[in-house]
Amino acid sequence: MASDKMLPITAQQPCEGDQLNLFTMYRHKIMDLISATHNVPPDEHFNAEPLFVVVKNILGRSTQIVDNVLLGREPLENLEEKMSRASLDPLLCTLKQLSSEMTSKAPGVETAHKTTISILSKLSTYSWDAKAVLTLAAFALDYEDFLALAKPHSSHQLVESAEIGELNKIINDMLDIMDSIFEVNRLSNNDTKEEPALVNSYAWDLPVGVYWIIITVVACTTQMYCLKSNKDKTQELLPFAKKISDTCDRLSMPIMLRDFQIAERKKERKLKELLQTPDEITEVLKALIFAKDDMQPLIDGSTNKMVSIDVLKKKNVLLLISGLDISMNDISIMKSIYDGILRRRGNESDTYKIVWIPVVEQWTDDSLQKKFEMLRSRMPWYMVQYFSPLAGIKFIKEEWYFEYEPIVVKMNLQGDVLNENAFPMIREKGMTAFPFNTVQVIFCSFVMHPPGPYAIEEYAFFCGGKDNRWIEQFSKKVNTVAEDPITKDARISMELSCLGKSRKQQHFWKHTKTQKKTESHPVNQEIQQLLLSFKNESRWAVLTKWSTRVVSDHGPTILKVLEAFEEWKVNVPEKGFENCFKEYHDKFHQTSPLPSIS
Repeated sequence: MASDKMLPITAQQPCEGDQLNLFTMYRHKIMDLISATHNVPPDEHFNAEPLFVVVKNILGRSTQIVDNVLLGREPLENLEEKMSRASLDPLLCTLKQLSSEMTSKAPGVETAHKTTISILSKLSTYSWDAKAVLTLAAFALDYEDFLALAKPHSSHQLVESAEIGELNKIINDMLDIMDSIFEVNRLSNNDTKEEPALVNSYAWDLPVGVYWIIITVVACTTQMYCLKSNKDKTQELLPFAKKISDTCDRLSMPIMLRDFQIAERKKERKLKELLQTPDEITEVLKALIFAKDDMQPLIDGSTNKMVSIDVLKKKNVLLLISGLDISMNDISIMKSIYDGILRRRGNESDTYKIVWIPVVEQWTDDSLQKKFEMLRSRMPWYMVQYFSPLAGIKFIKEEWYFEYEPIVVKMNLQGDVLNENAFPMIREKGMTAFPFNTVQVIFCSFVMHPPGPYAIEEYAFFCGGKDNRWIEQFSKKVNTVAEDPITKDARISMELSCLGKSRKQQHFWKHTKTQKKTESHPVNQEIQQLLLSFKNESRWAVLTKWSTRVVSDHGPTILKVLEAFEEWKVNVPEKGFENCFKEYHDKFHQTSPLPSIS
């Protein structure tokens, strides 16, 4: 705990004759004025939050009584009652010095600034939040004393004046700021890795916010003594009140962002759950497209009329997802599919619908809306309106790997995704690929045997996950290593098994999980358990030798080793493939833990 003593430091002051206009000064300039007053020893820590609880109770009670008196709900005599101050006794010396620093100052912004710098210098060894709380604590005691002196026969009727109401409002706003500061401190300790830019910004916002709290407390104290002494000249508080309001908004931004992120994660979980066990396609589409309270009708491109999303009930749907830069050629291709569906016999033509989902981060530019209108005039199918950003934009980008190039997602009437991107097959084969159900799968394997009757070493690569593009990239690198003359000369047998997102993958996991130990060698059983641990990963890879694990991780590190093969392959004849691979894997290995084998 910081000691209860004052350590004066000379802070930077405006040059004499300079006009001090704090209310229009940039934050970094204020930071320049106050940074020299801050000198917290690394081993010192003063927990200001328990003190703030006491201060908040004192000021909260005082302001509540004043509000009730102004409304006629409480008698003036209640102002004479004071809360117990026993918990403040250890800090009484500091609080009295701070009170003395603020008392009997002439009104004016420059005087308030100089007093604030002096207070910050005296509290140099305390954290920024502690500086604010200690100043508020000194003010809380003075404010209680001030209200206790207010009598019904006072000539100015202090407790009934507009100035007291203004003081009350500012005090409550400062308490709200301190609540935000302590809440953000907790968020900063827990979530710095998630939002580093936010925390860096907060590192600037906190000191400047504390400065505005202290200078406002100084101004309020000056106003309080002006009222008590019946002086004609008073302290103008409106500019301070506005700065306090702005500070409250700025320091509460991380909390609002946290609440927004929580809400977004809930939406993402709900959408993933819907897609894992869908019941009806319209429920999936509502969660994917619309915000909770922003259900908009679709546009029917064939009639140019608004229709309910319920027209898609019990339909197979092709979701055309694109930015506004979709080409006329791609629209023409989808028009041929639209016409081809209409030509199909029986009821089949009515069970397939196309829906265009335009993806735009923000519909703020009129030119974007004009572009949307132009594109939709060329589309005879259903489309989503441009009123608000897409609710499931993050899901579409992360799960379906949408990067603004058009994709076509095929869903059945229950909402099951049967093809995450049917557009490549549509471009290549058109309606001959109907009903476009071929799920985008990478489930491949190869075995590369060396020349001759036997292999000296046998290796197997396993890779998989939800990122099929990464799996394809991994497969190509393994194939390159397997085909290299050095690998062949070392008489290495290399096998690759890749598993992408598909129903076949689900069958593989089910088979692996239920396979009895008697069906395989005990060592193979260990590999099976290792593979099961990667079931829900986006990317994973395993290298085995003679059915024994060599290395395994979430994929990127093993891929880096394969990509660096040209660097280390010259050592394979002398050190062996396994040793060279493990050496480079250790070199690239990141801090993420390996999955456990149980």
